[in-house]
Amino acid sequence: MLNLIASGEIPTLKTNGIMDGLSATIIMNIYEGLYRLAPDNKPTPGVAERYDVSEDRKTYTFHLRQDAKWSNGQPVTAQDFVYAWGRALHPDTLSPHAYLMDDIQNAKAIQEKGNPLYGKVEELGAKAVDASTLVVTLEHAVPYFLDLVTGSVYFPQNKEFIDAQKDQYALEAQNLLFNGPFILDSWQHEKGWVLKKNPGYWDAESVKMEAINFNVVKDVTTGINLYETGALDVADLSSEVVDLYNTNPDFTTALKTEMYFIRLNQKNPYLKNVNIRRAIDMAWNKKQAAELVLKNGSIPAYFLVPKQFVFSPDGGQDFRDKYGDFNADGKEKALEYWNKGLSELGVKQIELEFLSYDDESRKKVAEFIQNELEKSLPGLTVKINQQPNKQKLALESKLNYAMSFSGWRSSLQDPVDFLGVFLSDGAYNWQGFANAKYDQLIRLAMTDFSDINARFHNLQEAEKILVGEEVVISPLYQAASARLIKPYVKGFVAHPNSTFSYKWAYIEGKK
Repeated sequence: MLNLIASGEIPTLKTNGIMDGLSATIIMNIYEGLYRLAPDNKPTPGVAERYDVSEDRKTYTFHLRQDAKWSNGQPVTAQDFVYAWGRALHPDTLSPHAYLMDDIQNAKAIQEKGNPLYGKVEELGAKAVDASTLVVTLEHAVPYFLDLVTGSVYFPQNKEFIDAQKDQYALEAQNLLFNGPFILDSWQHEKGWVLKKNPGYWDAESVKMEAINFNVVKDVTTGINLYETGALDVADLSSEVVDLYNTNPDFTTALKTEMYFIRLNQKNPYLKNVNIRRAIDMAWNKKQAAELVLKNGSIPAYFLVPKQFVFSPDGGQDFRDKYGDFNADGKEKALEYWNKGLSELGVKQIELEFLSYDDESRKKVAEFIQNELEKSLPGLTVKINQQPNKQKLALESKLNYAMSFSGWRSSLQDPVDFLGVFLSDGAYNWQGFANAKYDQLIRLAMTDFSDINARFHNLQEAEKILVGEEVVISPLYQAASARLIKPYVKGFVAHPNSTFSYKWAYIEGKK
């Protein structure tokens, strides 16, 4: 058995309702889509054993394996995918990640109020030709479509089972049906849960772990104590304890494709001024926040698209190489922009609320930024409002904040995954930003892949508008993970997007 901990309850196990890394991790281990993420973070066959694609690359035909079954013994069919995708797009069950389906024919129209196709999920470009053949038609050729279908919003669902569960669906272990490497065997809310190997999984022989036991442990110190006594096999480290363990042979750290930033709400009367926004972005020491406060391998960010994430079509240039860092001129220059902004607004003092997470590490980052901003920008008062993640997201989505400590993790390896968040009509444009040129560049990058070099350049220009010119956000850091992992734990796959695959995990040499 592999013993792990989580810092809190699983927020949701509905594939069309995910908003966090823990839910995504559990779901990707108890369900499986057409393809799944391999240990090298590339798509590998899942329920689909293979696919064909048309010459124009707009029609994918997925051939489902005959031995893919639900945990009740029923086969996983092409219709299960059509049904699940329709649920994710239907207004009554709309997924917060439905936008990831926008490349499928009619998906965007189905989501748009006032569109003749609004709510008509039967018009989606996904058809079950027979039980084992799924044909998907795209609006335009998308080279990363296989990456998209590894995401949980694309996972299948069994209509008969969901209809039988009614409003109890996914609330308890018995209200779930599984088709992944593991099943959720038990679930004690707020206390823990157990994943057990799914004997009916088509690739069960590759799954070595018979069970994975999770306990909810909110305190990092308690988790470390459990690790040291052998009751825990993997322990995440917070900034407070990294220095104590960074020479331990079990210590490991890795940079992730997860970015944190401050949303600057342009509906706020002060933050609508670009000089005020630029001053805020430049007035605090990002290097110290990453290296002295977090201390887990995170790096300071003056950008949105991560480092070591995407490279030019010829593979030679990191996306970051062209413009590098934005707004990195320091506190003295920040004061110039601040005074200019105050003059333009006709005020001498500004008070801003800083909405933040309530965990210990990010609490310390927020307090560091608050202190830095108030010292560097005379007349500024920053009031921190700490909220649990669910409540924080609710406030952000309603633009009920001034500044907000926010983040985004990659769903696919392409810059549009980050830059598309800030489209004027985007589902997560939660800071009142609108720029026609920016929208044009991003929309073009989402639909036209005829010149991939020009597309790469256009995305770099879009990021320049977003961060360098409009200062829509103040980038904070590119996150890293720091953890202790027992040497006998093998095949433990930590994906850069903060999810984990347990399919390939096993224990070897434990004494």
